[in-house]
Amino acid sequence: MCKTITILGGGPAGASAALAAMELGCGVMLIEKSKFPRHKVCGEFFSPEIEPDLARIGAWQAFLSAAPARIRRMKLNFGAAEKTASLAEPAWGLSRSAFDALLLQRAIAAGAKISRETTSVPQIIASGRKVAATARGGRLFGFKAHFEGPPDDAVELYFFGSAYVGINAVENGFTNVCGLAPEELLRTFDFDFDRVLLESPALAERVKPLTRRFDWLSTGPLEFKQHLSDTTAYRAGDALSFVDPFTGSGLVAAVKTGSLAGAAAARSDPVPDYLAQCRQSLRKPFEVAGVFRKALKSRFAETLAPLIPSRILFALTRPR
Repeated sequence: MCKTITILGGGPAGASAALAAMELGCGVMLIEKSKFPRHKVCGEFFSPEIEPDLARIGAWQAFLSAAPARIRRMKLNFGAAEKTASLAEPAWGLSRSAFDALLLQRAIAAGAKISRETTSVPQIIASGRKVAATARGGRLFGFKAHFEGPPDDAVELYFFGSAYVGINAVENGFTNVCGLAPEELLRTFDFDFDRVLLESPALAERVKPLTRRFDWLSTGPLEFKQHLSDTTAYRAGDALSFVDPFTGSGLVAAVKTGSLAGAAAARSDPVPDYLAQCRQSLRKPFEVAGVFRKALKSRFAETLAPLIPSRILFALTRPR
């Protein structure tokens, strides 16, 4: 048994780090104040790359046992313009409530200890993103709810103005509706997210046969940021890099960077070497998301998107 590694955060990145470290013979102390299962604002979409990453930490069969929805198509709507395509490989939809719980339970079963309080300086920081300390005016907020109604096998994104809403099926026949919008738009509707959905006629028509299961959850302000120069600890997940959620790569990146962090900490690899691996994996989706975000702000996305094949756009946002 090697040293005991302390990990701050028991979400996907932290639990993945724990599993990877224990695979190499280390003990793990996970510091997590929240109680699981819990819902979080999240697109709940898993691209095909999640399979090898979960298999590497021994969690793939547990993922399949949670009965995630299969997602075979993608749809992008820009008002008058719409793009649809089949995915090269099927993707998955699973709620954060189920995914966080199954990974944490897997880590505990493998021997990880849980603490509600920080008792030592953590080697791995996987505590999620920090709330952005930005002035009112240009801030971004996320929102999410689950709905009942006819499921679909597509991951759908509806863009309107500087806002967008993603829709995809999750387990048990439910549908996750998750969006991101600027403060100015949300204040126009007094942060009534049901009314925000009506701002896009295509989106309003899509959710018309659906019934919301629980009150909207919201989070923010959001800030897209990377911490690839912080060598004080092995950062993972959103604590390392928070990419515009429209890419749908956040959960894959959390598992991937968490696994890399756990293995690096177990081997006592230099933090800069770990960060170099992460930089190579995350650079492309972060840069593409930045370009697309600017296109949304300038209202150029509706013109640009039809010129890019859907599969290429999907591939450009995948972590390596």
